[in-house]
Amino acid sequence: MTKTILRALAGETQSVPPIWMMRQAGRYLPEYRATREKAGDFLSLCYNPELAAEVTLQPIRRYGFDAAILFADILLLPQALGADLWFVKGEGPRLSTVTSEQDFIDLKPVRSIDDTLSPVYETVKILSRELPDDVTLIGFAGAPWTVATYMIAGKGTPDQGPAHALKDGNRALFEQLLGKITEGTIEYLSRQIEAGAEVVKIFDSWAGSLKGADFDRYAIEPARIITETLKRRHPGVPVIAFPRQAGEKYVGFHAATGADCVAVDDSVSPEWVASNVQPSGCVQGNLASSHMVTGGQTLVDETRKIVEALRGGPHIFNLGHGITPNADPENVKLMIDTVRSMG
Repeated sequence: MTKTILRALAGETQSVPPIWMMRQAGRYLPEYRATREKAGDFLSLCYNPELAAEVTLQPIRRYGFDAAILFADILLLPQALGADLWFVKGEGPRLSTVTSEQDFIDLKPVRSIDDTLSPVYETVKILSRELPDDVTLIGFAGAPWTVATYMIAGKGTPDQGPAHALKDGNRALFEQLLGKITEGTIEYLSRQIEAGAEVVKIFDSWAGSLKGADFDRYAIEPARIITETLKRRHPGVPVIAFPRQAGEKYVGFHAATGADCVAVDDSVSPEWVASNVQPSGCVQGNLASSHMVTGGQTLVDETRKIVEALRGGPHIFNLGHGITPNADPENVKLMIDTVRSMG
């Protein structure tokens, strides 16, 4: 096994951690903006295999990251399940909502998702041919709870209030929806693996708003089911789980879900992660994405601090959240150079 990301995911401690970045193909790059303009709009870019592959490859050409992550969006699955999806300029995604039994009945069966998502699998196939031999290809999906929050509210919300209200007011319907998303996610990730993804990542961006038993039931349990099923179907394909803002619940997440790697956000210190999470397996993270905007010596110092804290075990260097559109591309280069100078 020569790919550094796969070695880290297999539990190997390396002198220099492999590095990639959430949302590394994105609006902070001028070449991405040019390609998106060519596509017409965001969704057209997601569903155009040649252009989606092109924007996935751009940060690899520019920076030489150790992994490429498929360019897509977590809301393509709800669209494939029959939700209307559109993007409002400056405001983000909008979806038709699922808040009643009839809304749920009106969704499409999981077996039909490939009708919508086949261009995404084509993007994966192109990438598996075109990526450099030493670069790992990561596929991904949103975690069921996070996807459900958008399907119930019809948009992103600061507190995921509508999803919590449905969960507390009509738990049977909420769990039916979560079950369907879980089943769809398994099929979606499975097809990505069949098309050439070497690793898959489950993004639970809103996991932190689940508390106590709800976290166990709606963040841990779906991740466990997805991971277990994928590993049965595709032995040897590693899974990265990212239950953002999980706090103390990061502890034990590897064992509870079967994930090969737990990605951590920047609300926890790397020293805490080294003591409490890394002993269970590979960890990924966790530089604050704000440093990609501000740069300077603070970026260098924080990057070095994370590498030092986590060098005693398997570690993939990454941000604690996605890079933002106002980031400076030069700061990304500074971060990578800093990590790679520490071997």
